[in-house]
Amino acid sequence: MAKLENGLQEIIKRAKSGNQIAFSTLLDNFWNDVYGFQLKRTENENDAEDITIQTFSKAFDRISTYDEAYEFKTWLIAISKNIHIDLIRKRKRSPLEADGNNEAIKRVLDDAPTAEDRLITEQNLANLLQHIKKLKPHYQEVINLRYFHELSYAAIAKELNEPVNNVKVKLLRAKKLLAEVIKRSKQ
Repeated sequence: MAKLENGLQEIIKRAKSGNQIAFSTLLDNFWNDVYGFQLKRTENENDAEDITIQTFSKAFDRISTYDEAYEFKTWLIAISKNIHIDLIRKRKRSPLEADGNNEAIKRVLDDAPTAEDRLITEQNLANLLQHIKKLKPHYQEVINLRYFHELSYAAIAKELNEPVNNVKVKLLRAKKLLAEVIKRSKQ
């Protein structure tokens, strides 16, 4: 993280211009902070993970509004806290109410293959399927829809009834986790 702190503003600048590697770097470096914060608040792994995905989705969608005068982590935590508060209010109103999130869909990530994509495709299919089974079911589902059914982000979003940005962040996280599983198995 010390190395990141020196170049954080440069990474944020690249993310603001749509650089996928910059988004991926921010996700890698701040995921545990946001997830840990939400795990303490919600005391529920699924809620914490969902809120964290929504946090990065919203942050990446609105990265252009980030003010460098504030800590990036603090900005993410504030977004996360607001999403949690909204979730609590929504559940109080109606636990069965559908998500009415109609915000404009913006491009978060390029479609260019990442290092994780290349590592995943290098694997023999049988081994890859074994590795995928080690992921949580919702990550298995998004990988299955994207890579085996070859659905677009929009089609996956429709299938899962989630915003496209949530699908992109969930897929990015799933690929990172899958790459970690594959790396561990090679050791």
